[in-house]
Amino acid sequence: MIKTILIPVDGSPNSANAVDYGIYIAPKLEAALTGLHVIDIFLIQGPMLTDISTTAGMPPCDGFCEAIEASLKEKADLLLKDFEDRCRMAAIPCRTQKNIGKISDTIIEEAENADLILMAKKGEHFHVKEGGLIGSVAEVVIRHSGKPVMVIPESFRMIESMGLAYDGSAPSRKALELSLMISEKANWPITVIIISTDKSRAADLSTQVEDAAQQGHADCEVIISTGREVDEILKFIKEGSVELMVMGAYGHNRLRELLLGSTTSQVIRKSPIPVPEKGAGNRSRHGCRLCRLRHGRYHRRHDQKKRQAGQVCDRHAETE
Repeated sequence: MIKTILIPVDGSPNSANAVDYGIYIAPKLEAALTGLHVIDIFLIQGPMLTDISTTAGMPPCDGFCEAIEASLKEKADLLLKDFEDRCRMAAIPCRTQKNIGKISDTIIEEAENADLILMAKKGEHFHVKEGGLIGSVAEVVIRHSGKPVMVIPESFRMIESMGLAYDGSAPSRKALELSLMISEKANWPITVIIISTDKSRAADLSTQVEDAAQQGHADCEVIISTGREVDEILKFIKEGSVELMVMGAYGHNRLRELLLGSTTSQVIRKSPIPVPEKGAGNRSRHGCRLCRLRHGRYHRRHDQKKRQAGQVCDRHAETE
């Protein structure tokens, strides 16, 4: 169960958007929020400040570092107060934490007391380290926290449905378990996409998903597709079928659920996870799911409820 959601707050617009998602998600999961601001110790004790003070003819950090630290603490207090105010207005239980240290290490340490981490794809320090697919801090936390991480895009969209990429690996099995729990708790239908050219393996994976779904009450269905994993997942997202994409598939064994595998990192970079780039909105606007599916995909299950909700047209419902 997800009872506590950790949100690193750094003052960037993307971080504020992560708070928006936290406030939106927390009531659905009956979870509390923790706002964490980390004062980067490098900004207080880094070589840049030593060089500045030496150039100015002052002993290293003779009052200068203290002034910088005081200013950063003041900024932290303002950011965390805003976080508290927003949570209070939404009637969401929350707490705040202010630490000094290395940003990624501190987030990982604080995450030990959380069940889920919400992080901006590109936070305040994204520009510091070039060459990454996403922000360097987010990447380190994803790789090493051992907790589920939801990577938040630059814009907010309401979540009405969710998707999961599944390949039967240990990370994806954990992600499936987590996704079904969230789906049932938040009442979000979940679509699981399986990408395989081996029909027998695809059928086995589909059975795994259906067996897991039958243990609860989540509204779950399966899509089987062939092609390159990154392309197929991005295509699925951009069709507008879901507003939240869970990535546990195609990663390396060193990673956890929702983690940064080679495919996962490319999906995070190229699509506005958890929001699709196009077509976000009510499911009824999209018409029949089967009519929108491209060649090579098919649904394993469509029940009467989906037909009545207008998610499957009469022509395809009759063929089920």
